[in-house]
Amino acid sequence: MNELLKKSALELADLLAAGTITSVELTQACLDRIHALNPRVNAFLFVDDDGALATAREIDERRANGEKLGRLAGVPVALKDNMVTRGMETTCGSKILKGWKPPYDATVTLKVREAGMPMVGKTNMDEFAMGSSTEHSAYGPTGNPWDLGRIPGGSGGGSAAAVGSFMVPLALGSDTGGSIRQPGAVTGTVGVKPTYGAVSRYGLVAMASSLDQIGPVARTVADAAALQEVVGGYDPHDSTSLNEPVAALEKIAVQAQAAGQSLAGTRIGVVDELQGEGYQKGVLDSFNESVAILEGLGAEIVHVSCPSFDYALAAYYLIMPAEASSNLARFDGMRYGIRVEPTDKRATAETVMAATREAGFGDEVKRRIILGTHVLSAGYYDAYYGSAQKVRTLVQRDFAAAFDKCDVLVSPTAPTTAFKFGDKIDDPMAMYLNDIATIPANLAGVPGLSLPSGVASEDGLPVGFQILAPAHEDARMYQIAGVLEAGIGEPIALGCPAGEWEEQA
Repeated sequence: MNELLKKSALELADLLAAGTITSVELTQACLDRIHALNPRVNAFLFVDDDGALATAREIDERRANGEKLGRLAGVPVALKDNMVTRGMETTCGSKILKGWKPPYDATVTLKVREAGMPMVGKTNMDEFAMGSSTEHSAYGPTGNPWDLGRIPGGSGGGSAAAVGSFMVPLALGSDTGGSIRQPGAVTGTVGVKPTYGAVSRYGLVAMASSLDQIGPVARTVADAAALQEVVGGYDPHDSTSLNEPVAALEKIAVQAQAAGQSLAGTRIGVVDELQGEGYQKGVLDSFNESVAILEGLGAEIVHVSCPSFDYALAAYYLIMPAEASSNLARFDGMRYGIRVEPTDKRATAETVMAATREAGFGDEVKRRIILGTHVLSAGYYDAYYGSAQKVRTLVQRDFAAAFDKCDVLVSPTAPTTAFKFGDKIDDPMAMYLNDIATIPANLAGVPGLSLPSGVASEDGLPVGFQILAPAHEDARMYQIAGVLEAGIGEPIALGCPAGEWEEQA
């Protein structure tokens, strides 16, 4: 493997700025590795060699001419395949959008382009972001770079696996109930869900509009902070976008890692409901070790109870399918994507829609559409959807009460390490439980970050440590994460045993 690819995004940015390497050289190294490994990992659904190298050449020329460029100019990035890219196929991991090339760019796509970051391609995902394992992609599952027979998390397993296997230093994902953080936990990468509205959702193919949030995937906290700075900020195209300045997140994260950084006066809240029964022993051991590191750095550890979190999973799996069933109604075989006409009956709008959706949607998408349509029906709206929204309010109140007692909340990101393919694919409820610790943040709109805290003693697989902060306090989350990352030591991602199988690619 090219040694450049083991460096952090910010280290690469410094080398580019100094003229030690060129963006073409770096981008070509990423593309070479993608083409060598992707046939086995399946992290990418589409790779844009020509477009990425054209951007890299342009950045090198502008830098040579003395032009002032952005911090990450020339650093390659990948996008989850539910962010629209003009002229580049966007499928959301579904057959129903196979071959669709959007006529416009998502806001985050535009910001990446404006920042001069070569966009190497689109990453694999559970169909329409519905899943926790990337086994529900219509284009095959993605392998976990720590063990290709295990899941890389979901729905954004492609972005996490691409970063975790050193194919690319940075990626963007979307997080509806943990789809950035949970893949981060099981692949040894850093995954961040910003405050709801901090990053524009314009051009993100929606699953559940009140829950979806775009965020960074990286190998270090500072890298994630730098990428959030690039894509964050107010967007008039998104009615839920926050009209507030983007904090100097990279500077905050870098300063937090300085030697001798203390957390004296910081109150860390350990959520009682997000640990215990159902959590793997190695996960809890690693979590407790990280809490001890924080305490050793001067933080005060406070145990807090958030009783409504016990009902968050059930509420989420009523609210999310309800919104998804509404958002996916647009995929009808009439306007874009595939069109399937029935062979056994006369083609009408109704029969074409039915045939297209039958052929285009996978089982998990159909399951959630049916559930969402049911809970929104007249006879069940109050009993199910209305009750779930009340629980959502209780979750928000529990967060508010907890943040009165402490500065951030912490928990394991996922209850277990990466499980083997097929272990939970036929048991939807077991699959849904993977998001039990990440879902509350989406219901409340608060920011959450997962960073690798070590490996589990039972299987040697990565474990994620989750930090949750009050809404609008992303900077506080990055600051504490940076201190903890420095306390843990060398990034866990560097221990990924990809070398044991990459030579077979």
